[in-house]
Amino acid sequence: MAIAEVTVIPIGTGTTSLSAYVAEMQRVLEKQDGITYELTSMSTIIEGELTWVWRAIEALHETPFLSGAKRVSTSVKIDDRRDQISSSKLKIQSVQDKLGG
Repeated sequence: MAIAEVTVIPIGTGTTSLSAYVAEMQRVLEKQDGITYELTSMSTIIEGELTWVWRAIEALHETPFLSGAKRVSTSVKIDDRRDQISSSKLKIQSVQDKLGG
């Protein structure tokens, strides 16, 4: 399973606030098949098979254009572990176990 961290930034929106764009992108994610996701204060974490994750990323990238943005910058970081089952929760638990918590 792949875990992706995605940050989508609409450029030239006329405002410094992006929360309306972020809210719309979360609505788009609700409709995506084959993934789970989590909104964080700086990005969105998407988990699933790589094919489904890429589809979700593409949908996220397109969303600001549909809301009138003329330029969008999208950053993606992917952890695709294939030797064992992985998830954000399991990664955090592994660190907590090593910390003794």
